[in-house]
Amino acid sequence: MPTAIVTGSGGLIGSEAVAYFARAGFDVVGLDNDMRAYFFGVEASTARRTAELERDLGDSFRALNIDVRDEDAVASAFREHARSIELVIHTAAQPSHDWAAREPHTDFAVNASGTLNLLEATRRHCPAATFIFTSTNKVYGDRPNDLPLVELETRLELPPDHPWYDGITLEMPVDRCTHSLFGVSKLAADLLVQEYGRYFDMPTTSFRGGCLTGPQHAGAQLHGFLAYLMKCTVTGQPYTVFGYGGKQVRDNIHAVDVVRAFHEVHRAPKAAAVYNLGGGRESNVSMLEAIAMCETIAGRPLDYELSDAARIGDHRWWISDLGAFRDDYPAWSLSYGVPDVLREIHDLNADRWLAQAAL
Repeated sequence: MPTAIVTGSGGLIGSEAVAYFARAGFDVVGLDNDMRAYFFGVEASTARRTAELERDLGDSFRALNIDVRDEDAVASAFREHARSIELVIHTAAQPSHDWAAREPHTDFAVNASGTLNLLEATRRHCPAATFIFTSTNKVYGDRPNDLPLVELETRLELPPDHPWYDGITLEMPVDRCTHSLFGVSKLAADLLVQEYGRYFDMPTTSFRGGCLTGPQHAGAQLHGFLAYLMKCTVTGQPYTVFGYGGKQVRDNIHAVDVVRAFHEVHRAPKAAAVYNLGGGRESNVSMLEAIAMCETIAGRPLDYELSDAARIGDHRWWISDLGAFRDDYPAWSLSYGVPDVLREIHDLNADRWLAQAAL
């Protein structure tokens, strides 16, 4: 039976990948040391999700408490399963550009050095395995803020005749702009993944994600805005919108659709592939629009304020161009839009959030 290694296996995308590929016939080995609890507090812990996966998947899933910064521990896990590893999905990360400025060494070690450890373990023990990395659109820095956006009633928007109206392509440059330290560490990792593909002819893919979301997202103030926005709406917790009058736009893609993209890549992997991946024109929303949707679904108003202070390196507008990925993998399509995502986040979490708030 083939083995899949999944890092960040208790997180949003990692846990979805674990469940998907275990049910697709893989033995799945998860590497996760619950650093989300360190990054964002105990309420963001992945321990509960890991326990659920162990219970539901039985012998198909084995969770290892391994830090991706630990080169020896990573190598040992790969060495143990070397002959059967066919797929490596690397989702472990420090995911917040605000948090990165607090501990730059930690951020870079997790995002860049951790990725190097995974790549080198793959090269030494299973170089033919498909290697998939969840990168980020923050590799482009704040370059999207140079786009000629116009202000509409509820959002910022590109003119319809702009060449990137349907989404930003890989042609957007990454130089001469502010990235945030998080964006830099992820760009370093992204380039490493591409370089191992080119230099060593390994089947590697980097997905530069927009907002990846879903009901398993342990939303926190510094990361996972749709889940955190819905949580605040449900519980009455105050919410702050940072910058741009709440009109900044994000495309949002459900974890299920992300993992389905992973599977398409594994069926026909390429060396050094890179794609922008998000909700594209089919699934995007401004902060003001998302707030209105949350209020409708939860049946109560959100207690929020608009702050003039935008976060460093934050995007005013991001919609991914999905054309490059669809050209290479035409069988893939989106199955969720923003309203579907928010409804699912609410329905699967509202009771638990309210119970926690009552303690």
